[in-house]
Amino acid sequence: MRPLTDEVTLHLDAPPEEVWALVSDVTRIGEFSPETVAGRWTGGSTGPEVGATFAGKVVRNGVGPTYWAACRVTRCEPERLFEFSVGTKTVAVNNWGYRLEPSGGGTDVTEYYRLEPMLPLRIYWALLGRLRGRTNLRGMRTTLERMKAVVEA
Repeated sequence: MRPLTDEVTLHLDAPPEEVWALVSDVTRIGEFSPETVAGRWTGGSTGPEVGATFAGKVVRNGVGPTYWAACRVTRCEPERLFEFSVGTKTVAVNNWGYRLEPSGGGTDVTEYYRLEPMLPLRIYWALLGRLRGRTNLRGMRTTLERMKAVVEA
């Protein structure tokens, strides 16, 4: 069975603080992601910190169905790491994140996802993992390329 995780890394010719401003501002995700077309802070949250909540508007596979996904920031280290879970207040279904590493005057940015290893997700992944994994890889590459275009403009 395919691993329940994958990642894409891209070098951006911009310092970590500029890249951080993009990856941690969930209100801008619609500019970059081919599937998450909008984002907004929720529950009184106004910015990135552990425990902050937000909602992401997802257009699955870029065509539908469309829904709002509840998210919670789980790891937040400015200019280094931004990670969030997707699910409910009590059950995380998957996790997405960005790792930033200074490199050659710029920043290597890694976007990754990790599904929780619960039985329903293992079954889903066994059946559809190859297709969904390819979609996730394409989407992460597109997201990072669009961020690169913004910070390098």
